[in-house]
Amino acid sequence: MNTSLLKSFLPLAALALLAAPAVAQSPVEETRLLRFPATNGKQLVFSYAAQLYTVGIEGGAARRLTNGPGYAIFPRFSADGTQIAFTAQYDGNTEVYLMPAEGGTPKRLTYTAQVERDDLSDRLGPNNIVMAWTNTSREIVYRSRANSSDPFNGRLLAVGPDGDLPRTLPVPRGGFLSLSPDGIFLSNGPGDPSAVPYAVAACKTLLGTLPLFGIC
Repeated sequence: MNTSLLKSFLPLAALALLAAPAVAQSPVEETRLLRFPATNGKQLVFSYAAQLYTVGIEGGAARRLTNGPGYAIFPRFSADGTQIAFTAQYDGNTEVYLMPAEGGTPKRLTYTAQVERDDLSDRLGPNNIVMAWTNTSREIVYRSRANSSDPFNGRLLAVGPDGDLPRTLPVPRGGFLSLSPDGIFLSNGPGDPSAVPYAVAACKTLLGTLPLFGIC
């Protein structure tokens, strides 16, 4: 064999041997941008690529729950963990939907007129964002701009799993929230209480319906 050819071949062979284990040891690419997670204690549900997926809390392969033509976001488990309420844009408008936690056909719960600010990329989020389930009744609380004269402000509403007429919660405006499991805590924040007369009216509405706790 030609000596010059052999000298050229050996460095190339050595490079090939060094590159082989580097390829084998490269880390598996991780899935990114998993958004809006929620759990019922046994499962996780999250949004990825505008669709909902579920996986056990111990990890594993995620299973796709939705396959609609529009995005599905902000999933929230019911208190018993058997249902998932979420926000989706299937029929043009962004609305509240409900489906079994194991998957199934989504049920539309809300029907609202199109609003000025209803874009997923909006820094305040789209319309009709599902926030939580109530603890004392089987209702889904969501933030809507449908009845607000200011597109920057939203109102909190609650709708039942049967899709009945939503009721407006007794607060002038609201956003992301977390409901106390036992009642409502009230705190006297800074400022003049006379500047927020609606707070007094809201408390009077809640008296006798939910436990109220005051913090001084």
